Amino acid sequence: MPGPLLDTLKGVRQDVAPVWLMRQAGRYLPEYRELRAAKGGFLELVYDSEAAAEITVQPIRRFGFDGAILFSDILIVPHAMGQGLTFAAGEGPHLAPTLLEVGLDSFTPAFERFEPVYETVRRTRAMIGPEVTMLGFAGSPWTVATYMIAGEGSKDQGPARLLAYRDPAHMQAIIDAIVDVSVTYLRGQIDAGAEAVQLFDSWAGSLAPDQFEKWVIAPNAAITAKLKETHPDTPIIGFPKGAGAKLPAYARETGVDAVGLDETLDPAWAHASLPHGMPVQGNFDPLLLEAGGPAVAARVKTIIAAFEDRPHVFNLGHGIGQFTPISHVEELLAALRG
Repeated sequence: MPGPLLDTLKGVRQDVAPVWLMRQAGRYLPEYRELRAAKGGFLELVYDSEAAAEITVQPIRRFGFDGAILFSDILIVPHAMGQGLTFAAGEGPHLAPTLLEVGLDSFTPAFERFEPVYETVRRTRAMIGPEVTMLGFAGSPWTVATYMIAGEGSKDQGPARLLAYRDPAHMQAIIDAIVDVSVTYLRGQIDAGAEAVQLFDSWAGSLAPDQFEKWVIAPNAAITAKLKETHPDTPIIGFPKGAGAKLPAYARETGVDAVGLDETLDPAWAHASLPHGMPVQGNFDPLLLEAGGPAVAARVKTIIAAFEDRPHVFNLGHGIGQFTPISHVEELLAALRG
């Protein structure tokens, strides 16, 4: 029997919204910090299937979330495409050489790097109960491309945006390559046991409307169509962070089954603007969760009320912060579940 999260993503509203939190397996958990200290660096953990599965399950044990999100990273795709990837302590990811320095054809693909991730999915699925939905994910092509082009995160994604304007054919080739590899990667996750997948477009909000259509909507639509050819029953969640008023077009045109809402969106507007009956996810501000206090329960009530007539997965507007007290997560769950 599918759990309440999977049912919701398939369009069945629940009396109590199922819940999982983006970045729920991470540094705010003492058990994660202990395991990471024992195992070493972040990338080493991702490719250690036993450790990665244990990390994926940690928040399920502690909080009883309805979904287990694969412990991995969106930059596994460029790493498998042959771009060098390192995570320096306190500095974030670095990719080299960048796509401003070399062409895609200079990379030697290493798709065997996907295998430990698939094994993590298999191990996790065996460790959780049938009522818990196993969630896979990939970065959306635009967001992944911004890292591949700049070699690191950037404030306004300027290098990628400039390239898209100056040489749209080059950008299209990069995006198309990421689409193809991402489809392979997500199909592998689903075959290993992922019951739903999420497309993270963390930097979608930096694009002008016409560029959003070209570099966010079109590639996500391509991924969705290709996944539906082989896995028509697997729900796909699209999360274009920062989309704002462009979100309804994204929801209509990409073919995703559900959309994630960041914390900047008015949930009442989202309910009124999105396609009727489409499942939604998210909207609670991660910084409010970190701050805690009476506003947490009040905001939970507001979000739940906005989506009382729509399938709704309770989640954050982005990833949980590393300094979030565990007691605040417990307070949120108490407010949600009663």
